[in-house]
Amino acid sequence: MRQRLLVAGLVVLCLAASALALYTMRLDVELRARFDGVRWALPAQIYAAPLELYAGKRLTPQDVVHELRRLGYRSRADAQRAGTYAVVGDRIRIASRGFQFWDGAEPERLVDISFGDGGIRAIQTAAGGSVPIMRLDPMLIGSIFPKHGEDRVLVRLDDVPPLLVQTLIAVEDGDFYRHYGIDWSGIARAAWANLQAGGVVQGGSTITQQLIKNFFLSSERTWVRKAKEALMAILLEIHYSKDEIFEAYLNEVYLGQDGPRAVHGFGLASGFYFGKPLGELLPEEIALMVGLVKGPSYYNPRRNPERSLARRNLVLDRMAADGLISAEESEAAKAAGLGVRPRGDRGTSQYPAYVDLVRRQLQAQYREEDLTSEGLRIFTAFDPRVQAAAERAVLAGLDAIEQGRGIESGSLEAAAVVTSVETGEILALVGGRQAGYAGFNRALDAKRPIGSLAKPLVYLAALSHPASYRLTTLLPDAPVRLDMPNGSVWMPENYDRELHGDVPLFEALSKSYNLATVQLALQVGMEDVARQYVLLGDDHKPAPLPSLALGAVERSPLEVAQLYNSLGAGGFVTPLQAIRDVQDRDGQPLERFARRLRGGPDVDAVGLVQWAMNRVMIDGTARSAQRYLRSTTLAGKTGTTDELRDSWFAGFGGDVQATVWVGRDDNKPAQLTGASGALQLWSRMMAALDPRPVDLFATGQAEPIWVVPQQDALADTQCEDRLLVPYLPGSAPDTWASCAAAAEPDTGFWERLFGP
Repeated sequence: MRQRLLVAGLVVLCLAASALALYTMRLDVELRARFDGVRWALPAQIYAAPLELYAGKRLTPQDVVHELRRLGYRSRADAQRAGTYAVVGDRIRIASRGFQFWDGAEPERLVDISFGDGGIRAIQTAAGGSVPIMRLDPMLIGSIFPKHGEDRVLVRLDDVPPLLVQTLIAVEDGDFYRHYGIDWSGIARAAWANLQAGGVVQGGSTITQQLIKNFFLSSERTWVRKAKEALMAILLEIHYSKDEIFEAYLNEVYLGQDGPRAVHGFGLASGFYFGKPLGELLPEEIALMVGLVKGPSYYNPRRNPERSLARRNLVLDRMAADGLISAEESEAAKAAGLGVRPRGDRGTSQYPAYVDLVRRQLQAQYREEDLTSEGLRIFTAFDPRVQAAAERAVLAGLDAIEQGRGIESGSLEAAAVVTSVETGEILALVGGRQAGYAGFNRALDAKRPIGSLAKPLVYLAALSHPASYRLTTLLPDAPVRLDMPNGSVWMPENYDRELHGDVPLFEALSKSYNLATVQLALQVGMEDVARQYVLLGDDHKPAPLPSLALGAVERSPLEVAQLYNSLGAGGFVTPLQAIRDVQDRDGQPLERFARRLRGGPDVDAVGLVQWAMNRVMIDGTARSAQRYLRSTTLAGKTGTTDELRDSWFAGFGGDVQATVWVGRDDNKPAQLTGASGALQLWSRMMAALDPRPVDLFATGQAEPIWVVPQQDALADTQCEDRLLVPYLPGSAPDTWASCAAAAEPDTGFWERLFGP
């Protein structure tokens, strides 16, 4: 009997051992496959355009300091360490960071920048050499991470500050480099605590075990999970070196939450909490992040600063006790504040609307899994300075409109798109009133009727026929009655419900007369008007219906920006683009998004339309913008839709175009015209950006001639109502205005214009 029991026991033991061996082998295969495949999966990182500095650039010392602070540079008296700066009189000393751009490496530099009245006067190295041009490191503005929400910035062990490595080991696993995945003395201490508590309340986990838990297991505290964790830790130590395990831990450990995004790894956490790379962390900052490992939510420095401070100081004491820093350094570090950047809760990214745009443009060339796991580096045209101006203008402008007009607070929404006229790059994008929060991206997805923003295209179609139309051609602002195919009658009206008789063509545009515009569109032909949309870069030709003349076509702010950027560029069309270049995780170039330029509408006609749109700013529907702007040599157009539901303004200077929409998400009347709504936001924005004036006579062959517009006739020097208007050669009026009874026609003036 005893022998049978012994045999049975041996059989059971063998079966158990075999089962354990098979389970261990399967676990080993799974562990290696997943560890090799997952640990370097990296979301795409999206960067803003770098700030370029050179002699002659229009920047003040305050502009540069603001950009440095945005990039996480710290003000230091000596400014010798990368990521620091010092302001001395009218000079700024910068210890810049190095960065690998798509077109080469920007080295670390120690430079002195001096300023004059016109901006930067000179850039010199500390040794006195001249620096023609330099770029600051670009701002990381967002990531494209998987649906499960993990994000990280990959760091290599060699690039991590030794003090961080030493502190992390001292606090989390003092015997890391001596054990084989399990610290038996730590387990014994934890087991005793758990027995006393009657459950699992304390771990004894090594760094290896913590890595296993982060990678593969849940955070539940059970004996089965702990046993599995220990077995997997031993297997991991068998196959990988200590440095490989520690490097993976540095990149995997969970350190906080940013809205739906989980912040993993010290590389990302350094930017998330302090706005700078790991190599620039101070002892107190290292201590704070190491302290977070124990409980990122419980010790969250933004929500629980007192707990975080106490935990940080405890880590600093440990650093001093282990000789990692001196007692004096520890006391000085404990006296410092938490130093966490006040980013607040801007969510998944600082600029979600722009990141959304980048993602959509990338999806035409890259698979979703490439964007979320291949560590691509995306360089964009995003300009933080322009974005900040746009966000301030939207928020302050909406508040002022609601308060000033008695509109319910918070009921209005807005969107804005800012582009470079010269390159077609998208510099900034505001998707809503609360620009820092992800949600409905109105700049891309809010397709609304564009109202009078369509009118410049009607006048462009007409002026493309110089034999028939010029800027002073008189148009009848008279009633229009059209019988529609469905049996209804279309009878548009002017906004002021008045008739204005015969008006010069440019005045019909600047004053936004509906009836004169419809009369012109019907003369030119609606098919020709619809064709202008395609010529200016619109992807969809609208239906050539009479109502198109008054903007009965729905477009998003981004699509409107395409039309107006082409107008601002003199009729040359560049598809609007956010992305400049794409690199792989090793910094090798994958794709450059080159500028694609093509011809559009007649450039002579575009030049004339620009002049007419400038009159909108001077004495037309946008004249109220003058109280904000330093220059009136800008061009734009107001847009208002039926029942005052949508308020639009789009316009440009010589270098920047901006489109703004204001309305309500529920499509109820906003009770705003283009001038009383969107123009107010646009004007604030442009005042901050201070764009170059439009060169009104640079496009086409037009030359300015003195005329009396209301008579569409040449003016002599005694005509009080004369105006300098551009005409194409051979298209000027051939009659003289009758300005005064005693006035004689100035034949010498005629000869000077057209020759004898």
